[in-house]
Amino acid sequence: MKKIFTNKWVKFGIAATLYLAWVIWLGNYWFLIGLGVIYDVYIQQKVHWAFWKKKGAAKQTPLVEWVDALIFAIIAASFIRLFFIEAFTIPTSSMEKTLLVGDYLFVSKVSYGPKLPNTPISFPFAHHTLPFTTQTKSFVTWIQNPYRRMAGLGQIKHNDIVVFNFPEGDTVVLQHQDMSYYEMRRELGRQRIWQEFDVTYRPVDKRENYIKRCIGLPGDSIRIKSGQVYVNGQLQDKMPDMQYKYIVITDSAELNTKSLQKMGMSIEDIERSRLTPNTYIYPLTEKMRDEISRLPIVHSLNKFERPDGDRAEYIFPHNEGYNWNEDNFGPIQIPAKGMKIALTTKNLPIYHRAIETYEGNTVEVNDSTIKINGQIATEYTFKMNYYWMMGDSRHNSQDSRYWGFVPEDHVVGKAVFIWFSWDKDKSFFTAIRWNRLFQTI
Repeated sequence: MKKIFTNKWVKFGIAATLYLAWVIWLGNYWFLIGLGVIYDVYIQQKVHWAFWKKKGAAKQTPLVEWVDALIFAIIAASFIRLFFIEAFTIPTSSMEKTLLVGDYLFVSKVSYGPKLPNTPISFPFAHHTLPFTTQTKSFVTWIQNPYRRMAGLGQIKHNDIVVFNFPEGDTVVLQHQDMSYYEMRRELGRQRIWQEFDVTYRPVDKRENYIKRCIGLPGDSIRIKSGQVYVNGQLQDKMPDMQYKYIVITDSAELNTKSLQKMGMSIEDIERSRLTPNTYIYPLTEKMRDEISRLPIVHSLNKFERPDGDRAEYIFPHNEGYNWNEDNFGPIQIPAKGMKIALTTKNLPIYHRAIETYEGNTVEVNDSTIKINGQIATEYTFKMNYYWMMGDSRHNSQDSRYWGFVPEDHVVGKAVFIWFSWDKDKSFFTAIRWNRLFQTI
């Protein structure tokens, strides 16, 4: 067996077969040229491909061996990260208690098919900013590829937990990268932002990564009534770890912080009313709500809810014609590839960004006349599928209710596995959440 697997023709056959399978999966047959390189590496050996190593030397220097190992590690890790799995960290509490701040995940690229990079020239393992800097780009836009996704194991399903590029992350205020540029523009005005801050553009694959639960698929109708989500008229499946904000009024003293932490509440989620004494706002699951309601110190406990018709300016589509808020929203239909809609000045605010920004058209409105690419348009057919994403912590999640649809070219992959979890509110020896290690999602 040893002789067989050290034979140069056998090694060439294995390498060529794996490479050919990858080219077929990739679907770009120009890469078949690489078979010539593999043939030369294993059979002819005319070209010295490993130029950093001394040709014909029986033993390399330690420095060359380290360089050789480093190059191999970078290439192998980049290949795995691009086509198979990528590490991701939960930065906020928008998916509590399903996913916790400090959870370290693996995101599967093959679940929905790997998305080929729009900007292939970039610094290894850096997303959009160079390491040890806060504003320096880690990529150049000399080459910009159109959206293309390879074959995957399946499609996005209802309630999948999905990682995607932030749809409003195309334009970024460098001094406030944790905020949406468009939200800041609505508050401060475009002129002030461009005068006082540094603003940059990011391609789709270099926008910030978000993680939410997929509530709606292409073609679905979404409505939220009193905080409850209805998909195509049916109440959404109940998630056991979903949480809402509750207003808790105590008789005199504050609830013990350690007791709240034992229930699973993060310290940063604890809010105290500045106007009403002994009043607190907590994000609670049903189980946590029942536990707190039984405490003798608790005077009352009521679910927070914005009344129907109480318009919130920060809620999509940010138009005066829609009196929607985070608890009462819709109905709204999610665009699907090939779906044709009648366009009116009434529904245009809902689909304007998808038509113009995501699908690359120009949109003009003169009185009641809508023009797309300079032509009068009374209908529009979508080129891509779109999705509706929401966090499990319904009152503590910036999601599709705030910025609308997620285009298919923004989808990165499916969260599949928690390999580590760290609670920053606890000391070193107790911070590891042992019960969450190696959990599937």
